Amino acid sequence: MNNTNDLPNPIVLASASPRRLELLSQAGVQFTVLVPGVDETPHVAETPQAMVERLALLKASAIARAQPGSYVIGADTTVFIDGQSLGKPTSEREAYEMLMSIQGRTHQVWGGIAIVHERLGISRVWSHMTEVTMRSMNSQQVHAYVATKEPLDKAGSYAIQGIGLQFVDTISGSYSNVVGLNIASLLSELRGLACKA
Repeated sequence: MNNTNDLPNPIVLASASPRRLELLSQAGVQFTVLVPGVDETPHVAETPQAMVERLALLKASAIARAQPGSYVIGADTTVFIDGQSLGKPTSEREAYEMLMSIQGRTHQVWGGIAIVHERLGISRVWSHMTEVTMRSMNSQQVHAYVATKEPLDKAGSYAIQGIGLQFVDTISGSYSNVVGLNIASLLSELRGLACKA
């Protein structure tokens, strides 16, 4: 049975997300957190996969330069529907509009992960896509959910690990990817790097 004793170290999480911090902690990983100050503006005509991979690598690389002896993890998540990426809403109105656009429908959640070790010359980046189908919600339900403030710092304006779970009908793919970090995939990659170290 695998445990976290077979992971490389030290590990640094380059993220301000409390969800990612919680996921890594629940998996028993020993790590520190440093928050990168990077521009997360999407590029014109950028696919969701390209965007989350670029931003995950950008975040990890920014911290790795200051922590050259660490395995630095970067991550990014976006919701994608109707050819448009839905990031974090900038207002309650935008959160409401996002939720109305995905209610009763299936959308994609793209999550990018990067691992960078400056000193060892390691730079890995990959992504995952999970399909999430939401239950139908009326305007009153959406307004009530937005009023909880939970949607305001979440990509797509909902938290599958929180109150928002009540609106999720089905999920196809990694649950933790929707929360913010595909833990199984990340740990597998880290263990592979530990074997080569």
